[in-house]
Amino acid sequence: MGIVTGAKFHLYKEKILSLQLPLSDHDLLNSTFLLEKDVQKKLEVYYTPFDYINEYAKMVIAGITPGLHQMKKAYTTVIENRHLSDEELLHQVKKSASFEGSMRNNLISMLDELELPRYLGISSSSQLFGEASHLVYTTSILPYAVFYNHQNFNGSRPNILKTDILLAYVNKYFMKDISKIENPLIIPLGVNVSKVLTYFYNEIPILRGFPHPSGSNGHRHRQFRENKEDMSRQIENYFTDHSLGV
Repeated sequence: MGIVTGAKFHLYKEKILSLQLPLSDHDLLNSTFLLEKDVQKKLEVYYTPFDYINEYAKMVIAGITPGLHQMKKAYTTVIENRHLSDEELLHQVKKSASFEGSMRNNLISMLDELELPRYLGISSSSQLFGEASHLVYTTSILPYAVFYNHQNFNGSRPNILKTDILLAYVNKYFMKDISKIENPLIIPLGVNVSKVLTYFYNEIPILRGFPHPSGSNGHRHRQFRENKEDMSRQIENYFTDHSLGV
């Protein structure tokens, strides 16, 4: 466990700690935390303190990019836990802010229905964001908060694989970090994440068919029902092959 490749937390820590709670949108979405901007593509990328990696994880849950809600939660967690060491602080940020909100609740519900906890030796997938966080690495293929036309980027437009600025973040951060984890089961949240992973990986274990757990994905219930049996089989095969079941 430790800090990710190319971590930028040391560059932004004091700037984050200088903010006052509660945070406003403008506290975060300004030039201080802007990493990159592509006016033509209507894209903006802002620093988000998700710089912690669990290199010993048995599984990876990969989203698209932190949204404004998760970004705000992450900054708040840094401010509230300023007494911790950087590594402990960033670990706490991951536990507190990763997929935080209704999306996390939906994610937990679906993972529980697929009986993932049984294979991991825990009672509920909610523990992956608490006492069982050592089993999982939660991340995004775009590690910092990306906004398209001033709205949370949903991974569809523009196409990540056809957009240089976005593809560069996948290559520079996500790909390098994932390579440090030994043969994990990767659960991509939604079809757009699956497309990117499939582009880069041929044989790595990727759970196919998992819907994006966002409340704005009105098709997630149908998608889950249609793919549940196959996903359950994929999970069983993975843990059987890797002798990680309990």
